[in-house]
Amino acid sequence: MADDEKNPAREIIADYAQTHFRYFRTAEGTVYAQRNGHPVARPIRSQGTTGSHRQELMVGMYRDGIGVFNGSALKEALDLIEALALSEDVQPVHIRVAPGFDGATWLDLGRDDGQSVRIHPTGWDILAPDPHEVCWRRTQLTGELPLPAKDTDGKGIDLLLRLCNFANAETECLAIAWLIGCLGPSVPVPAPFLTGPQGAGKSTGGRMLVRIVEGMSGDLRRAPKDEENLIAAVAAGWVTALDNLSHVTPDLSDAMCCIVTGAESVKRALFTDGDVFRVGYRRPLLLTGIDVGVIRPDLAERLLPLRLERPRVRRTEAELWAEYAEVLPVVLGSLLDLTVKVRAAEAETPTDLRMADFAHLCAQFDVATGLGALPAYRASLDDLNDDVIEGDLLAQTVLKHADTIAPGAAQRMTSTEWLHCLSRLYSGDDCRPLPKGWPTTGKVLSDRLKRLQPTLAARGVLVDTGRTSEGRYLEMTRLATSSPHEQKRML
Repeated sequence: MADDEKNPAREIIADYAQTHFRYFRTAEGTVYAQRNGHPVARPIRSQGTTGSHRQELMVGMYRDGIGVFNGSALKEALDLIEALALSEDVQPVHIRVAPGFDGATWLDLGRDDGQSVRIHPTGWDILAPDPHEVCWRRTQLTGELPLPAKDTDGKGIDLLLRLCNFANAETECLAIAWLIGCLGPSVPVPAPFLTGPQGAGKSTGGRMLVRIVEGMSGDLRRAPKDEENLIAAVAAGWVTALDNLSHVTPDLSDAMCCIVTGAESVKRALFTDGDVFRVGYRRPLLLTGIDVGVIRPDLAERLLPLRLERPRVRRTEAELWAEYAEVLPVVLGSLLDLTVKVRAAEAETPTDLRMADFAHLCAQFDVATGLGALPAYRASLDDLNDDVIEGDLLAQTVLKHADTIAPGAAQRMTSTEWLHCLSRLYSGDDCRPLPKGWPTTGKVLSDRLKRLQPTLAARGVLVDTGRTSEGRYLEMTRLATSSPHEQKRML
């Protein structure tokens, strides 16, 4: 009797699997399989349509003449392999962008041969990463990128800007800085919000920016109706692009804040009573729309408005995208060249901005190129503060009351007293009714003012809370110096 006939099928499968594949687990406990010498890893329990480990195991054994085995034998073998892998070293898996050794970062080109871009302090190279350094995870959202061109002399950036309809040079600087930020796995970047009149090519411009990182299959999508589907889409790709937003609900606003700066979702694992499944995510986000109405202050600090204008000459979709696909290797090569140059630049980190990592990137960008990305970023945040104030009657009333406070002075009252004061100021002598959404209690007012603190501070009004023996209080201080908004008006 042959040796194979003496061994159970599960042992034959397990022996073949451990010979041809490397198995490891992530910090969340998910076990992945990686073909020897190949950087792409697949979860062994995946049944996805992008190619599961079960499928590649079956195909490999069939092509190598081992045989074809039934589902029970495969399940028993994978159960054993999964149990053995839980004692192996922990290693993370990455989608599209990953940190490497010696200060390098990697960009997955989505190719079957595993070729990727290694961006290091002195340049960038195209090669397959060591599986112990980088493990790529791929999904249906992982598109293929072309091999970037070498020695482009920066002409790819000009080609990209010629295809997009950005309104001015400041907007172009911020768009390029955002793309460089997308190539950094540890840099949270604000979400570009492409705005402009109808017909300005916002959706087309958004696709062009996304496809530089996600490949020609990258596209925009409508905002999901629930947070669970949004998180699933975000976790399966790198850049998430939401198209044609006309209204941002409070729940969607909170979800987008979490996407930009990072959060974790915990759900009950399927077919278990007490086990959980963790999904951590922090991804670049891109939005398009003409006007989304009222923007909440916490989201405004995480946005990057990019204004577009209507093109003077219209082109067909086929002509436009044919040219884009042709120049994409040059665009990607020029972006990688600029990324190396920007990362090598030394600049101080601005300490007054919420997205400090991106502000530091803008400062490095300015040192490397001589352009003005950081001033443009500050100006965009100032404009967003104007939008927040214009859409919030409470903020307008607070600023109106602050004008009655002497510069450098402070005024302290309980939250209930502040509510009566601001309500009387809004109603005026004609006793006009309070608007819908106006705070109804001191507690609600206190919570609203806490959310508005950064916006009001940018206009020279500080709101603070505290407690004395008599109870809690709210204190409003008008800065002695003029606010950034007043300084801008004086220039």
